[in-house]
Amino acid sequence: MRPNPVRTDPIDDGPARSRAEAGGQTLPETTIETTSPTSADATTLRKGPARSAFVRPVRTVAILGAVGALVAAIGLPAFASTSGPADAAPVTTEQLAADNAQSIVVASEATQAPSARGQFTATTPDEIEKRKAEDAAAARAAEAAASAASASSSRPSLAGMALVAPGSGAVRYPVTSFTPGEGPGSGRGHEGWDMIAPEGTPIYAAAAGTVTASAESIGGYGVSIMIMSNLNGTMVETRYGHMVYGSRMVQAGDQVSAGQLIGLVGNTGNSYGSHLHFEVRIGGSVIDPEPWLAANAG
Repeated sequence: MRPNPVRTDPIDDGPARSRAEAGGQTLPETTIETTSPTSADATTLRKGPARSAFVRPVRTVAILGAVGALVAAIGLPAFASTSGPADAAPVTTEQLAADNAQSIVVASEATQAPSARGQFTATTPDEIEKRKAEDAAAARAAEAAASAASASSSRPSLAGMALVAPGSGAVRYPVTSFTPGEGPGSGRGHEGWDMIAPEGTPIYAAAAGTVTASAESIGGYGVSIMIMSNLNGTMVETRYGHMVYGSRMVQAGDQVSAGQLIGLVGNTGNSYGSHLHFEVRIGGSVIDPEPWLAANAG
């Protein structure tokens, strides 16, 4: 088939024509024919859409690859920061918190210690008062026990306390007629033997010796006298307390003999009734006067 002529236009090839005219030549006019495409040309043009269909899947794959790379770039650093050497200690969620966050991590191995009733203290007022009374009673008992132990340890044993022959007259009872009263074993810190007798009853020196003290008031003894004696090489001190005011018959430094009158029974000093407070000390230690007199005075 002959192509249909569409348009014929003269082409302005100005520069070339001008050059030809300048050389004195006249160029013929050129005619261009535009024809519609043939079937072969149409087949060639239809290749364009097929090519576009091939490019579209490739572009999709490229986009998916870019998204995967972006996810890997974000996720891998965080995973690497939380992972460590195989022997590293496990990391808790509390440890991953902000640096300034206040948290506590409790190990899974922690266990609660067993509790007993005795571990708890009293909380009510009645329990507190009861506990205080029990503690005070225990303290008093401990103090009394310590005092008794100290007193017993400070007293020499009665073995060998017979320093003279009983009945020889070297040792005498300081009061011949009396009622036995409290002794040093009372636990009150009482260090003598109370020989109860009416006021004005004569008091005699228990052994010969030297008067070391004689006064109208010596502490709790009141009117009292103290004598140091040597009995077969053992120094024995005897003390006489609570005598009647003005009844002392010897002074410090005087020598006395066993059975010599030295004063009268009274109620002076720390006394609550007429009696003689009689003490015996050997080597500075207090002993019980009652068995000592029984062993030596006969």
